[in-house]
Amino acid sequence: MPFAVVTGAAGFLGSHLVDRLLEAGYEVLGIDNFVTGNPNNLAHLKGEPRFHLLVQDVTEYLDIPGKVDQIFHLASPASPVDYLHLPIQTLKAGALGTYRALGLAKAKGAAFLLASTSEIYGDPLVHPQNEEYWGNVNPIGPRGVYDEAKRFAEALTMAYHRTHGVRTHIVRIFNTYGPRMRLHDGRVVPAFIGQALEGKPLTIFGDGSQTRSFCYCSDLIEGIFVLAQSTTADPVNIGNPTELSILEFARIICRLANIPERLEYKPLPVDDPKQRRPDISRAQKVLGWRPKVDLETGLRETIAWFRAHRPNAGKQEEGTRTPPGSLGRPPARPSNHLEEPS
Repeated sequence: MPFAVVTGAAGFLGSHLVDRLLEAGYEVLGIDNFVTGNPNNLAHLKGEPRFHLLVQDVTEYLDIPGKVDQIFHLASPASPVDYLHLPIQTLKAGALGTYRALGLAKAKGAAFLLASTSEIYGDPLVHPQNEEYWGNVNPIGPRGVYDEAKRFAEALTMAYHRTHGVRTHIVRIFNTYGPRMRLHDGRVVPAFIGQALEGKPLTIFGDGSQTRSFCYCSDLIEGIFVLAQSTTADPVNIGNPTELSILEFARIICRLANIPERLEYKPLPVDDPKQRRPDISRAQKVLGWRPKVDLETGLRETIAWFRAHRPNAGKQEEGTRTPPGSLGRPPARPSNHLEEPS
């Protein structure tokens, strides 16, 4: 039975990836410190014998006994609210956290997958964005802590690949949505849905002409899973290339939530990208992957999930979280089991 480690396992995407790996027959160790992850995302796995949870900051030395076949490094604050509130932690997760995870991969002879982001392209001057584009990033702007953390993580991943021969993969994740997103994490999908369900005007930053493309979580996770089984070391964009303006998107949310269209306009945040759309030619050619879930289908599922979970959303998101009881059994952690990464 293959053994996988998933950092950031209690996050929106991390928890869905854990489910996909278990479905594929893996034994999984999830690592999370619950600073932004939500233990409720893993509560359905209580009693699952093939899932184990280690509550730890990924920037600390990772000491995992036994064999490890694959490591999926997703741990990082990933929403604007989080990385603007936690700038140092965001930089440490991208730098030191990636270093620790790569050191574990090197010590175990495990394959390593880095969850990178379309934010490495910054406010792009090339459209759509392909993997050859180096980006247009403000390294000292407020968003730079996330953008540059991921750019450094990519550089470190490739250095371990070239220097130590670690089998590595890099996925550049574009806007993704679906169940288990946090209601108030600052991203446009939960923001719009939350406002719609609360009967509030939807907040449009700028004039709403900036564009995004939205990929449903099941498509994104399948792309990550397929990439991890491949021999591709180069970065791969995973996202849905269907592009629309934020204003168009707001109107779709109002229609699907069956509410009157009420919009409120506010100034555009600093360094907010004007356009974002993935070129997924590499994913199609190398992985045979393309998204399957259309926007309206995915949004209906997501709105239904938020309706069902809205009463407790605030309580789930307040403060630092602690796990609700034992989720699986954390493995023993004997000291000096692994060499320090180098």
